[in-house]
This record gives sequence, C-alpha cells and structure tokens, in this order.
Amino acid sequence: MKRHYVFEKPELYEQYVGRWSRRLAPEFIRWLDVAPGSRWLDVGCGTGAFTSAVLERAAPTAVVGIDPSKPFVEHARSTVDDPRASFEVGNAMSLDLPSASFDAAAATLVLNFVPDPVAAIKEMRRVVRPGGTVGASVWDYAEGMRMLRVFWDAAAEFDPASSALDEGRRFSICNPDGLRNCFEQAELEKIDVRSLQVEMVFNGFDDYWAPFLGGQGPAPAYAMSLTDVERGRIAELIRSRLTPDADGSIRMTSSAWAVRGS
Repeated sequence: MKRHYVFEKPELYEQYVGRWSRRLAPEFIRWLDVAPGSRWLDVGCGTGAFTSAVLERAAPTAVVGIDPSKPFVEHARSTVDDPRASFEVGNAMSLDLPSASFDAAAATLVLNFVPDPVAAIKEMRRVVRPGGTVGASVWDYAEGMRMLRVFWDAAAEFDPASSALDEGRRFSICNPDGLRNCFEQAELEKIDVRSLQVEMVFNGFDDYWAPFLGGQGPAPAYAMSLTDVERGRIAELIRSRLTPDADGSIRMTSSAWAVRGS
C-alpha cells in the first residue's frame, strides 16, 4: 500500500497522528459496537495506537495490524506488549489474508492516504465474515480538523498557492458523502456515517508547533519547504490566533467522520 504521503519515522508519526488516534479511538470503538471475543483487523495500523485501544476497550480474542511500512510494523511489535496482537507488513488494497477470517476490520485516519480507497474497503469486506463489521474514520479536514485548519488558513494568507496542498481541498473522501459513496461502491450494507469529536490539548504553542517541524505529513512537509523567515511568519500569525488557557495550554476541539457497514 503506497500512500499519497508516506510517513517514514515512527516517532514523528506518533507525534503527528498516533497521539490523536488514541484520543479518537474510544468513541469510534464504542460506535462500531463489535461484540467481545471478536477477531479484529487494523488496516494501516501505523505505530499500533488503534490496536492498543481495541485491546483495552473491545475485549477481542485477537487483533492483527497491517501497515505498508516495515519500520512502523517493527515499532508496533516492540511497543504493543499483548499476546493477542500481531503486526505484519501488508498492502491494504491486496490483503494477504484469508477471506471471512475476521469479525471486524477498521481503517483509522488512513483511508484518504490510500491511492484506491474503494479497493481497500473491498478487501476489508472480503476478509470479514458475513454479517461482520467494516469501519473507517478520517479527519474532517475541510472544517473540523482545527489543528490543521489553523495552519493552512494562515499559510494561505502568505502563500495562496499553498491552498493546493490543503488536505481539505485534496481529500474528497473526507466527508459524509465521500465515505458513504466508497462503502456503497464496495457493496457494504447497513451503512451509517457520523461525526466524532476529540479534544486536542497542547501544553503550549511549542507543543502545537513541533509536529510541523518534523517534515512528515502534507502540512509539515510544506512548512519545512519554507525558509526560516517564512516559516516564522506563519508561526507568529498562528500564535496570534490561538487563545491559551491560564496555564498556557491550548485546547482545540477537532472532528472526524466515521463510517461503518456490514
């Protein structure tokens, strides 16, 4: 599975994606409503954040995580210490797994990075038993993912051309109609879509800004393509628009879209 954007360093991915995947996961898992004792597939598992949440909250018999990145799989293996979990390098659009071998399959915050999301959903459907659950979540980049919305809005003031890189414009799947259409094309039934909310809490501006300096992900890659002066101007504009709490922390409520089918 070659994503539109490939994250190479697990520690930076954890800072940019995994941190908030863990916050979003509990509500997503509750909504999927998969019975205890089920066998799960975590597609695009990254550093194992969602797998860990399933182990903690869904009482599964097993969770298999699949990701195209060998370093990420190795990181997940080294950090998720539970005999029910296993991780393999794999392609979401062509899973090397038996048909009808899972009770549930989920792709969290990754489907928009897959070149052919419908192909990936069809593969998830194939490996899930009849009547099982297929689910996915993506950030609401256009409006609800405030961490990135603040960044791209500020960047566009200095460089209107940066709007072409904005995930809110690029990822047409990241909305209710886009998700439902993909699941319908994959011939899933009982399709349901809803919004999920997560509160992002940053220790201060430096904690908010640090992921953008790692160069991994569309927004950080753009940020690091700029000169120090250009990047500093964007940072100061963002800082002026954020209102810290009394202790200096910054709170942002962000939203994602989730979809499920059977």
